Amino acid sequence: MMHEVHQEALTTLEACIVACNTCFDACLNEDHVNHMTACIRLDRDCADICSLLSQAIVRNSPNVAILATACREICLACAKECAKHDHDHCQKCAAACESCAEACHSLV
Repeated sequence: MMHEVHQEALTTLEACIVACNTCFDACLNEDHVNHMTACIRLDRDCADICSLLSQAIVRNSPNVAILATACREICLACAKECAKHDHDHCQKCAAACESCAEACHSLV
């Protein structure tokens, strides 16, 4: 089964989903939330594409490589945006997104 072969990628995708959702929620509670809008949007997009890719892997979709390419690009964009902010949740999210981008690259 494809998902057994890609268990490490699935674990990395799940960690990225959690980090992005945590960052998204924490950004909404920041004092200057209007400065966090790009981060919030990318957190949501990243969590969504990671979830979709994870599901595609588990069901052995023929579109894994296509989704992994898109996921990698969104993870890199999210990592870049989160890295701009000093908040701990943003820094953790940036690191998770970087790791996920590497995992996505291995799926292509």
